[in-house]
Amino acid sequence: MSEPSFSLVSPVQRTTSVVFASPHSGRDYPTAFLRRAVLDAQQIRSSEDAFVDQLFDAAPRHGAPLLLAGAPRAYVDLNRAPEEFDPALIDGIRRAAHNPRIASGLGVIPRVVSNGRAIMRGKISLAEAHMRITDHWRPYHDQLQTLLDQAHGAFGEAILIDCHSMPHEAIESVSPAGSARPDVVLGDRFGAAAAGSVVERVEAAFASAGFKVARNMPFAGAYITQHYGRPSRRQHAVQVEIDRALYMDEQSVRPNGNFAAFKTALDGVVAELAAIGEAGDLRVAAE
Repeated sequence: MSEPSFSLVSPVQRTTSVVFASPHSGRDYPTAFLRRAVLDAQQIRSSEDAFVDQLFDAAPRHGAPLLLAGAPRAYVDLNRAPEEFDPALIDGIRRAAHNPRIASGLGVIPRVVSNGRAIMRGKISLAEAHMRITDHWRPYHDQLQTLLDQAHGAFGEAILIDCHSMPHEAIESVSPAGSARPDVVLGDRFGAAAAGSVVERVEAAFASAGFKVARNMPFAGAYITQHYGRPSRRQHAVQVEIDRALYMDEQSVRPNGNFAAFKTALDGVVAELAAIGEAGDLRVAAE
C-alpha cells in the first residue's frame, strides 16, 4: 500500500458521541494512477471535496474524533458499496441489474469525474479493483465502525456527521428561479438515517450561524448514511453538503478570499454539532 488509507485526528478526551468523517477530501493520488489518467492534475480533482478536511478540523478541540480519507474519490469512492463494480471499467465484471450510480460511471471505482469526464482509457483488472477496496475502502470503514462502536460504549449512542461539499451548479439546477439557494444540504435519507431531533439540532447549528439550510434535495445521502444510519439502535448518520462556492474557486481548486471568514463561522458550527452528543444532551437522540 503506497499511501495511507486514512488519517484519524483524535481529541485529548472524547466528550461527545458525535463522530466527524470526511470520505471525499483525500488527495493522495498514486503516481501510477495519475500516469494512466487522461485528465490533468487539476481536472482530476473536480470530484474531490477539497478542503473539507480543513473546514472541520476544529472537531477534536470539541471532544470529537475526525476521520479523514487518504485516497481520493477518483481512485476509490468510500461513499459507495464495495460491490458496486462498473463493468464498463473493470475487466471480468458481468452486467447486473441497473444501478444508476454505476451506469453514470460513479461506482465504487469511478469511471468519471464531474461533468462525466472519463478518468482513463480502457479498463483496469478485477485484481486491481479488489486491491483498492482492500487497501483503502475497508480500512476506512473498519475505523469508522470502530469509532461509532466506541461512542456507543461510552455514551449509549453514536452520531455520525458525514462531511461533504457540493458543486455550486448542483444547487442552481434544483433551486426554483428567484428562490433562496441553500448553502448547506442535510441528508438523512428522508428520516431513515437519523432521528428527527438529531437532524433538527444539526440544522439549527448551521442556521444559527447564518447559513440557509435544506434537507435531502438534491442530496439525501448515499452509502454511508444508508449503511450507518440506524436510529432505532441509537446510531444516527447525517450527511452535510456545503456549497463549494462559499469558500473556494471551483475552477482552480483553491481557497477563495472568503475562506478564512467561512472557516471561522464553521468552527462555531462544529462546536454546536459536537455539543449535540455531550453526556448531558443524550435525550436529544432518544426518539
